[in-house]
Amino acid sequence: MRNKTKIYVLMAVCILIGTVLSPIVFYGKKDTGPMYLQAETNTPVKDTPAKAQAVALENAFQDVFDTVSQSVVSISTEKTVKIKNHPLTNDPLFDHFFGGNAPRQGGQELKQKQRGLGSGIILNDDGYILTNEHVVSDMDKLTVKLKNKKTYEAKLIGSDKTIDLALLKIKASAVDLKPVSLGDSSKVKVGNWAIAIGAPHGLEHSFTVGVVSAIARGGIDSSGLGYIQTDAAINHGNSGGPLLNIHGEVIGINRMIVSPSGGSIGIGLTIPINDAKRVFEELKNNGKVKHAWLGVGLEPIMEEDMKELKLSDSKGAVVREVKKDSPADQAGIKIMDVIVRVGEKDVETREDVIEAVLGTRVGKKIDVRLIRKGSPLKVTVTTAERPY
Repeated sequence: MRNKTKIYVLMAVCILIGTVLSPIVFYGKKDTGPMYLQAETNTPVKDTPAKAQAVALENAFQDVFDTVSQSVVSISTEKTVKIKNHPLTNDPLFDHFFGGNAPRQGGQELKQKQRGLGSGIILNDDGYILTNEHVVSDMDKLTVKLKNKKTYEAKLIGSDKTIDLALLKIKASAVDLKPVSLGDSSKVKVGNWAIAIGAPHGLEHSFTVGVVSAIARGGIDSSGLGYIQTDAAINHGNSGGPLLNIHGEVIGINRMIVSPSGGSIGIGLTIPINDAKRVFEELKNNGKVKHAWLGVGLEPIMEEDMKELKLSDSKGAVVREVKKDSPADQAGIKIMDVIVRVGEKDVETREDVIEAVLGTRVGKKIDVRLIRKGSPLKVTVTTAERPY
């Protein structure tokens, strides 16, 4: 009986050894046999012409980033606000009976720091930096961080709420300052590449790509600007950063997004760089911008206006209000006149009037062509400084 047991054990051991050794005996080493899947190395992948074009585009994007990212800065802001700390603040019993927004009298006044983030571009080796006005508005401290991680306290040279631009200056070595290359926004077309670099939600030097979705997008606000619209991802923190073309030239300063959620849904609005150039020069020289003004309230032409005013089409802007003693009033413009041309610019919408006047120096005489009760008329208006 014991002999049989020994035989069974010996047979089991032999089977186990055979199982382990058989792959080696029949197939050789474990990493060279036909049962082993080996990935080939150092074998170049042959690109098709389409892939080669895609790689060339990748290289172009990388070149833009490597060049321009050195000219994009992150801006951190800080201000101190006073708040009242009432003993019943966050008291659930008080909130239950009186509501969470109920006024609370008395309490200790405390100071609290509020911080913000934005982006900007280096304009020249004198240390001038352009950003949005809303990034730096009413802030006590402005800190600029370069790509090389060096930080500098910035001085506010001037700002303009209407166009939403601000000019800062830092004292830095010219070696650390890499100025951007400014493009020409008048040459921007729908479908052009649009590249944004900034610090969305504090993520510095983030790079996003899209296209120009629209140009001269007016009627957004009272600035009179015709914005560049893009679907390149722009979020909080991108404000003040550049929108670039495929050549790495700045074509606009990112200002805001249109979004019901507060995050990017592919509708970003950018201040054309040609408008920003004019503002930059005025801020540098005067610390503020003087905006030209006519003193009229305008509305688009409605279908009923065409018949009443004897118009052949709906191009132009109807004057619904004339401010007393304004340039328009002094020039003889009247309510229900239709403005069809300002200076050298034909008017199709009321935004065209605002944009044309905005690009005019204060005190300049401009010809304004009107239609009054079906008859053409020309008046000369001397612009004044916008009072608000």
